[in-house]
Amino acid sequence: IGALLTVTGPTVIIPLLRHVRPSGRVGTIAKWEGITIDPIGAILAVLVLESVLLIYEPGTAGHPAEGTSGVIGALVRAIMLEAAVGVGMSFLGALFLVLILRRGLAPDWLQNPLALMTVVAVFAVSNSLQEESGLLSTTLLGIMMANQKFVSVHKIIEFKEDLRVLLISILFIILSARLEPSALQYISGGPLLFLALLIVVVRPLAVVLSSFGMHLSWKEQAFLSWMAPRGIVAAAVASLFSFRLAEHFPGDAAGMVPVVFLVIVGTVTVYGLTISPIARWLGLAQPDPQGAIFIGAHEWARKLGLTVKDAGFKVLMVDVNPKNVRAARQAGLPSIRANVLSESIMDDLDLSGIGRLIAITLNDEVNSLAALHFSDVFESSEVFQLPTRSESGRESEIPLRLRGKSLFAPDATYSMLDERFKNGATIETIEITEKTTFSKIRTEYDDALPLFLIRGEKLHVFSAAQNELSPSPGDKLIALFDVLPILEESGDQQEDEDEE
Repeated sequence: IGALLTVTGPTVIIPLLRHVRPSGRVGTIAKWEGITIDPIGAILAVLVLESVLLIYEPGTAGHPAEGTSGVIGALVRAIMLEAAVGVGMSFLGALFLVLILRRGLAPDWLQNPLALMTVVAVFAVSNSLQEESGLLSTTLLGIMMANQKFVSVHKIIEFKEDLRVLLISILFIILSARLEPSALQYISGGPLLFLALLIVVVRPLAVVLSSFGMHLSWKEQAFLSWMAPRGIVAAAVASLFSFRLAEHFPGDAAGMVPVVFLVIVGTVTVYGLTISPIARWLGLAQPDPQGAIFIGAHEWARKLGLTVKDAGFKVLMVDVNPKNVRAARQAGLPSIRANVLSESIMDDLDLSGIGRLIAITLNDEVNSLAALHFSDVFESSEVFQLPTRSESGRESEIPLRLRGKSLFAPDATYSMLDERFKNGATIETIEITEKTTFSKIRTEYDDALPLFLIRGEKLHVFSAAQNELSPSPGDKLIALFDVLPILEESGDQQEDEDEE
């Protein structure tokens, strides 16, 4: 059980990280720990199992079968075989996939089934050559495919994400369905104390020791110390090993699966319910990121960014033009010069506090590709781009599935906004009251273009396809006006001052 529970599992950690969105490097560390520790933990569990089976003769308990040197030699051979089979089979699988995809030997609609077939074949062959080496082989295969530069695997990744959710959900149900009500007898003081020690002693100690020399701050160490939920690998391997050990230890093997499931449920519950407030307390995450990343840092894009920044929200500008980036930085806007379509852009950007994307470049295709590129980072409801129009004025032929939500209004194209700003249009922030209502503003200033709505501590973006935004008293409206608005309340306030 100790060997099995070294795994944390990306199936649980990655959804938690998506929810918390920690800032800095702790999210990356936790993610890759979960990915790489799965095969390591499974191999460790196999080695422990093999050592037990080597020490005890079949059918008996407590009678050594081999001496210490024999057990160590067998384990060394097992480790070497695990490594050789894992690296070899993953390399052959990756080579097969790259050759097939690069030469176009498989049509697009068969790429996902081909990848799944290759993964299953690598797993099965690896396990037949060396027991429990399949998980290592498939993990290395994924790493190789993700880092090769010969073919695109974006479609395969999307398919994998959908398949992962379905299979893990089904597998958890199947494994838990094997537990009988009598398994509750194993949930006693000892296992509960074991769970508590794993959470408050073992995990923090492991983080401190393993991060020695990494120069992590105490806040980063505290976050990682509170991020070790166990997942499906521990449950699946425990169920398999309980069968293997039942012959030799019938009394003890029956309690393995209930105890492992207790740890899984306990760690997921504790970490899942508390990691978000702890991350906020440590200053490593925001509860509901409301900032915006602007793709494009030209002159009126900087005006939009400054308005959002002055409203108290985090802003990040991205542009390939060094002149625009330099001007944005001089204006006090965090900016980065980068190609938003590059593969490394996600690693170059600090998206902590950022909850949405706003693509406002001159090029409609770049805006659409940026929206697609960041669709894995932000929810589809928070990915915006300028409405796409062809030069003839007709609606662009770019389909909806290949672009983000249209910004502001159906006619709020780049050329329209650029012309209005050149003619002196300004961005104003207006507080909505009982007298200054949204409908009154729209009636008196028919040129007003609503841009953003601030409601409490949340930022909302007006969209051409989003009609549910209805400003009410207490909200703040950010809009574009051709003429500086003169509100009735300003006159009332002046009359009050004259009377005083």
